[in-house]
Amino acid sequence: MIELVPGGNLALPDTALTIDVPGPFDLSVLITDDSGKVGGDGDFVFYNQPSAPGARLYDGGVGVDPRRLRAGASRVTVVISPADPGIALGRLPVPTLTVRGSGGRGVLARFTPARPAHETVLLLAEIYRRGAGWKLRALGQGYADGLAGIARDFGVEVTEEAATGEATTATAAVGSTAPVGPPPPPAVRANGAPTRYSSGMSAESAEATEFAALVRAERLRAGVPAVALDGRLSAAAQAHTVAMAGRRRLGAESADGISVFQRITAGGYHYLRIDQHLVSGPRTPRAFVEYCLGGEAVRGPLFDPALTDTGLGRAVDARSGEVYWTALWARPFTSDGLIRTAAEVVALTNAERTAAGLRPLADDPRLAAAAQAYSADMAARAFYSHTSPEGLAPWDRAAAAGATHRGIGENIACGQRSPREVVTGWMNSPGHRANILKPDFTHLGIGFAGGGPAGTYWTQLFGQL
Repeated sequence: MIELVPGGNLALPDTALTIDVPGPFDLSVLITDDSGKVGGDGDFVFYNQPSAPGARLYDGGVGVDPRRLRAGASRVTVVISPADPGIALGRLPVPTLTVRGSGGRGVLARFTPARPAHETVLLLAEIYRRGAGWKLRALGQGYADGLAGIARDFGVEVTEEAATGEATTATAAVGSTAPVGPPPPPAVRANGAPTRYSSGMSAESAEATEFAALVRAERLRAGVPAVALDGRLSAAAQAHTVAMAGRRRLGAESADGISVFQRITAGGYHYLRIDQHLVSGPRTPRAFVEYCLGGEAVRGPLFDPALTDTGLGRAVDARSGEVYWTALWARPFTSDGLIRTAAEVVALTNAERTAAGLRPLADDPRLAAAAQAYSADMAARAFYSHTSPEGLAPWDRAAAAGATHRGIGENIACGQRSPREVVTGWMNSPGHRANILKPDFTHLGIGFAGGGPAGTYWTQLFGQL
């Protein structure tokens, strides 16, 4: 492992990298070509747009795979600013950047810059192409005029907001007026008003960005990791909100029978956790967030650390002037996340059996495959039954997956948001509880899928040897 000094560089392996910068900071990434200029929307990676080809933010860091960057990209610059714009960078702990190889294993280099003085934003490091390979260079370059100064240097024209609160625009200076996505809310202020990077955004996009910044501040104050504004969630939320306004009715399903969850998955976002606020009345994003901060039954999604992405939709009923809102809160699907979700259901189920003096059930991959396929089928084809549309029963599905158990039992559920919620629901139902506590069962497989009319579909498939 190498400790770098400003200007120091290091040849990198031909692999994906993880770059950690823990602490109360906002991370951003700028992707540029040999000219050092951004090329468009996708060249900013920040909390409102957390991924681009070859780069993806996570809590406290960013993953970069130089092999997967967009065509022509030759430089990736890592930028930090205070997570709370009201706190000077110099008052925060000195950031330390740690670079690891594939899978986060093996520290390649560390870099700790000098403590910032009056700077509001810091360029920490850059990954750049050199010949056929890639290198890392430590920077530690500060900007007193914040993200606005960085934006100008990287080819973005920024007009600061006047005291009247008019929105500004940011365009890429690459021989066209291609819009550039907004960086995280900056510490730069003009006449006491924050600089706003609207990039030609629609009113809905600007409101979603304001909403995300307000939520981020509330979660930060509560010690909860920030959420990222996801465009796919916002698109689904907006379509659903327009449908609610047209119908003058709140609900998870619109008049055409399409649920908000089906809109989410149809837009390409697949999730492990999902929640929503469907509200009418508030006039502004701030007023809507204040509503979400209400009683415990309302504020849960806003402060749930398991929910990492958000999206917002707003629409006005032209007839009455009533304002409708949809806020979506989600945790994206990953294979590892699905494994952890299934394992948690198994653990909670076995805890109930242990409390009843029964032996725990063993996880069975064949039962799990059948259960997972069935949950996915119910979500995709929008049905909910122990018998599939083709007439197949649980034991048919188990046998098709290669299971050879003498006895088969099944519990299904829909709409529950977490493993604990679904197991609690099953235990509160006599028939489902009987399956969980049946002494003869020896094995268990779990399935989960998001989407469909109900949002979540769960399957427990029990086996008896």
